[in-house]
Order: sequence, then structure tokens, then C-alpha cells
Amino acid sequence: MANFRRFRPDDLNKLSKCNLDPFTETYELGFYLQYYAKWPSLFQVAEDQHGNIIGYIMGKLESSPDVYRFSEHYLPWHAHITAVTVAPEARRLGIGRLLTEQLEAAADANNAWFVDLFVRTTNHKAIAFYKSMGYSIYRVVKDYYGDNLGDPSLPSEDAYDMRKPMKRDVKREHIREDGEKHEVDPSDVW
Repeated sequence: MANFRRFRPDDLNKLSKCNLDPFTETYELGFYLQYYAKWPSLFQVAEDQHGNIIGYIMGKLESSPDVYRFSEHYLPWHAHITAVTVAPEARRLGIGRLLTEQLEAAADANNAWFVDLFVRTTNHKAIAFYKSMGYSIYRVVKDYYGDNLGDPSLPSEDAYDMRKPMKRDVKREHIREDGEKHEVDPSDVW
């Protein structure tokens, strides 16, 4: 049984088990604290009965700067999932789904148009998971991941920008059916 709650700064010392997955981005401490300070309701953890962090989600609310309003890449007010991960021993228990649903509820409460996230095009399990939750591919961001999963002999990797419309997007204006056909450079992603 997992307990879900908001992230606290002392949780930083407990995230390492979740970050062992090679598909999970690991950030500098200040990055986590920035999310805690700016978007505390969108930074949630799941802990086991012993207080171990077995999953977390980091998100934010944002839009593109007004100067880009007329750009084809302008993003209106939306929620973004920066990271979601579950420790290997706690997978397939619904923890990732519950964390994501909590973030989506916060997005709706903040009147967001959609929730988006980036996922490696080779991370087939994650792509299937997000599709099962109603996310679809909006576009392909070429060479988004330059870290090559730690192997410099591998080329950089593309990402799917996946989106799920929120209640505000009644006409579903911020998703598309043929997202795999729309490619952008990382510099076109705000």
C-alpha cells in the first residue's frame, strides 16, 4: 500500500531508488527545489509503509512567452510533466497512474488546456502507458535527448511530445491524430 503526499525537501535523499532507471532523468538538487518552491501541488511522492519513496511526479504550469504568441510553436497555458518514475519493485501497482491522475486533476483545477510530456521514442513501455491514459503523440522533437543513455557511441535520440486534453479543451484543439508526421527541432520547443 502506498501513501501519496506532496514532496518535501528532505525527500531529496530518498529519490535515488526511483532514479536508477536509465529512462529517468536525474537533475541537480536545485532543480528539484525550484519545482518544490514554484509548483508544490504538482510535485508529489508515493511512499511505502516504511517511508521509502517508491515513486514521484514533478510538474509545472506554464505557457510560452507572449512574444511567441504568433509562432506556430506557441504553447498556451498548460501543465507539463517534467518527470514521473516508479521504483522497480513498485511497478505494475498503479502508482504511476495515480501520480499522473493527481497531476491532471491539478491541471484541470488550474484551467490548463492540456498536459504534455516528453518521452524517448524508444521507451515503448512508457508510450503504451501514456496512450492507455489518453495521451497521444502531438509531434516529434528531433534529437531532444543528447545524453544517449550514458553511451557516447549512441546517437542522440528523438522525443515524442505527448499530450492529453483537459476539460477546458472541449474542441480538442491542442491535440492531433497524426503527431508522428510533425517534426520540430529542440530549439522550437519552449
